[in-house]
Amino acid sequence: MSDALDNASFDGEELNFDDFHLEDLETETVVEAAPKVERDLSFFRNIPVTVTLEVASKEIALGDLMKAGEGSVIELDKLNGEPLDVKVNGSLLGHAEVVVVNDKYGLRLIDVLDSALTAVGQ
Repeated sequence: MSDALDNASFDGEELNFDDFHLEDLETETVVEAAPKVERDLSFFRNIPVTVTLEVASKEIALGDLMKAGEGSVIELDKLNGEPLDVKVNGSLLGHAEVVVVNDKYGLRLIDVLDSALTAVGQ
């Protein structure tokens, strides 16, 4: 050991490093991976969720919004024909386009994010 460590002191007390062995601190711990448990998620199939098709958004000053009146136009951030965001309980699920089914609006899923499906399965 170096002289600095041999003569080290703490609050005036001399410390002796001669009896200190690093091997004493080394222990091997073997942790086996838990077997993957398949979960029965059928219970969750009947839980209601809110599906939202978000057309677009725009951040504007509150004062500008207060000036808006009937007939005012607020330009949004999505282009015409661009896929719209589909959200489930506020979290992005994927993207879709608007369709009409029996005189009602519907949505056709264009893509579903893998991360959204993974989150549901955990």
